[in-house]
Amino acid sequence: MRELFPLLANDPELVYLDSAATSQKPDCVIERMDRYYRRENANVHRGVYQLSEDATRAFEEGRQTIARSLGAEAHEVIFTRGTTEAINLVAQCAGQVVLKPGDEIVLTVAEHHSNIVPWQMAAERFGAKVQFIPLREDLRLDLEAAKRLITSRTKIVALAHISNVLGIQHPITEILAMAKAVGALTLIDGAQGIVHEDVNVKELGCDFYAFSGHKVFGPTGIGVLYGRAELLEKMPPYQGGGDMIERVSLSGSTWNVLPSKFEAGTPNIVGGIGLGEAFRFREGLDMKQLRTEDQRLGRELLAALKEFPHVKVFVDPGPDWVGIVTFAHSKIHPHDLAAVCDNEKICIRAGHHCAQPLMEILGVSATARVSPFVYNTSQDIQKFVRALHKAEQLFC
Repeated sequence: MRELFPLLANDPELVYLDSAATSQKPDCVIERMDRYYRRENANVHRGVYQLSEDATRAFEEGRQTIARSLGAEAHEVIFTRGTTEAINLVAQCAGQVVLKPGDEIVLTVAEHHSNIVPWQMAAERFGAKVQFIPLREDLRLDLEAAKRLITSRTKIVALAHISNVLGIQHPITEILAMAKAVGALTLIDGAQGIVHEDVNVKELGCDFYAFSGHKVFGPTGIGVLYGRAELLEKMPPYQGGGDMIERVSLSGSTWNVLPSKFEAGTPNIVGGIGLGEAFRFREGLDMKQLRTEDQRLGRELLAALKEFPHVKVFVDPGPDWVGIVTFAHSKIHPHDLAAVCDNEKICIRAGHHCAQPLMEILGVSATARVSPFVYNTSQDIQKFVRALHKAEQLFC
């Protein structure tokens, strides 16, 4: 599998264990994007010449591939710059439709900043209040607390599919049912979920599902917001400009049909094409087998970390865990550990992982995170453990 990813194939010594931040890109995605720029480069939707029509076809085929994978209609797939922009779009546009003073937005304390800050901004703008579902001692969501927090005042419930810090899949089916019972809109931050799960948005029953392309074999700067068509029709546009309009006059404007209504300006054409190719690559993988392998590698690391008395791991593995290992060393700052690993050609994550409220709950300012993926092996885990031993020799 490693041979399919040029960056790794070209450097056999490199160990990449930071896929929760961004995945490596397979040859097929890189080649498809290169082919667009070499043979198909033209603006989309506007030209009546063949080259533009070819570019438009390739771009829209990418959207159709993603929609098919999600179990959605193509016009329900909005291209964004990533998860962050997708959540901001919903917070501002759906918020304008459903939020009024005194309403409540329910999140969890384990969210990425991208699923906290936009809702805080929307709450301030529309006079709403943000509530947070806490965690139990085992760092799983407290469903009893969720039942108390999701009430008739709740208008929007937004939570991650899988925590980017803990690697735990939240009980979204139960949370979605609670939200639906009170008539609240629901958004799932699928930045990690789309990486580890086959996602069918219709079966899931969420109103919105957001993810970034770069975490799931695709390019940076492109992402997806799935939204139920009837909701997207009711929402005002996010930005104004070309392609999102039906007609413009000096007295006012009318909006284009979905998905163009939410895609102002020239889109990230090569990004959409590349992400479509990434999903075609993803369709060739057995996602259950991939998750099982990630869990196996994660458990190998957890077993090895038991040999380090100064290491504190923050979650116990279970069937709801995808193999991400986050830990703190009482004698070594995560940034120092990451620097030692870098010297050994090992890439890991160090910091607060854009989840500072969760770090406060864990009682640390930063952690180290190892996130194995499809191109990693047991040898990669062993090499990391040796680097951790070396770090202890230097700092302890």
